[in-house]
Amino acid sequence: MTGMALEQHAVDNPRSLLTRLPWSGRIGAGIVATVVVMAVVSLVWTPYDPIQVYPSERLEGSSWSHLFGTDRYGRDVFSQIMAGSRITLFVGLVAVAIAGLLGTPLGILAGMRRGWVETFVMRGADLMLAFPALLLAIVSGAVFGASTLSAMVAIGVAGIPAFARVARAGTLQVMSRDFVLAARSAGITQPVIAVRHVLPNITSILIVQASVAFALAILAEAALSFLGLGTPPPDPSWGRMLQTAQASLGVTPMLAVWPGVAIAVTVLGFNLLGDGLRDATDPKREVGRA
Repeated sequence: MTGMALEQHAVDNPRSLLTRLPWSGRIGAGIVATVVVMAVVSLVWTPYDPIQVYPSERLEGSSWSHLFGTDRYGRDVFSQIMAGSRITLFVGLVAVAIAGLLGTPLGILAGMRRGWVETFVMRGADLMLAFPALLLAIVSGAVFGASTLSAMVAIGVAGIPAFARVARAGTLQVMSRDFVLAARSAGITQPVIAVRHVLPNITSILIVQASVAFALAILAEAALSFLGLGTPPPDPSWGRMLQTAQASLGVTPMLAVWPGVAIAVTVLGFNLLGDGLRDATDPKREVGRA
């Protein structure tokens, strides 16, 4: 193996990140895995149909028949939580994919092409930061109508600047490495260097950014659904469950507790996972261990 290849492979391997996670990161990974399993199971089974109305069973408390009780329409809350996890993860996944697929190439371009290209890309990212996901969702909802798609696109576009900044910072570090200088001296073109050398070596920090962006996307989706700008009825959504629970807070306050806990725990899981991944990829931490 050449020195260039050895230098490149010395960078963190994403497959080994989970084995080096601290205990908090492993707790976060466990929470995330639990939510994912719940979402997958909800595709084939829920205790009750989450959108089926049972007027005779409205506003029931927790019981063996209805673990989390029922809402004012008689729908099973636990079934809605399960089905809502599906929407939450789907929105987060698509939003992070949009942000990563658009922001990462821009950040790599800015890191490899200095001067006016870098200035143009990064000032554009700064301009996008002035338009938060909520404002973009309001505009998108006014133009195309409130929907899950408009929420995903708005959240994803709002996350592009963060990925661009992280990718640029990582690219600047990789471009100063000896194996990149050797590749440039050998006449290898910049697109090839970006694909073969830069992208593999910044994958770890992009994974960390993706986990943090996922948590933010979950919060944004819940907020948009609460305001009526996200997933429309009858599809279950944790944010809209909070919104509809307001009318019954005086009778059954637990209707707001269950979706609130689901949102909080899921966001906590992704944040813990992101912090753990950050610690696992921190070179200073590895030096301290040695």
